[in-house]
Amino acid sequence: QLQLVESGGGLVQPGGSLRLSCIVSGRTPDDYTIGWFRQAPGKEREAVSCISTRGGVTDYADSVKGRFTISRDNEKNTQNTVYRQMNGLKPEDTAVYYCAADILLAVEAMCASGSHDYWGQGTQVTVSS
Repeated sequence: QLQLVESGGGLVQPGGSLRLSCIVSGRTPDDYTIGWFRQAPGKEREAVSCISTRGGVTDYADSVKGRFTISRDNEKNTQNTVYRQMNGLKPEDTAVYYCAADILLAVEAMCASGSHDYWGQGTQVTVSS
């Protein structure tokens, strides 16, 4: 079983930056993919970006390319942390952001699917002046 906990959300002005974190704990397997997803009010959940086990492969939604960066730190003892640096935030980025994990799944498949084995509770990001 994996546990995922997101943090770092908040209120930010347009053009500002935030860094979200997703800490993965539990019996982490050797190979698992992490994805960030978001859901805005009245909209379906969508993939934002995904990253492979060692961080060598990433995938981004077109709407965030050049503004968001996903990375992961696999060295902190038994915890694995995935970061999302968000720059140039826009009001349309307002949503609840979730991280998800899946085992033995390619990065592209992770972002293409909204159904995954493990999810965090979500963190709210609000972009407003």
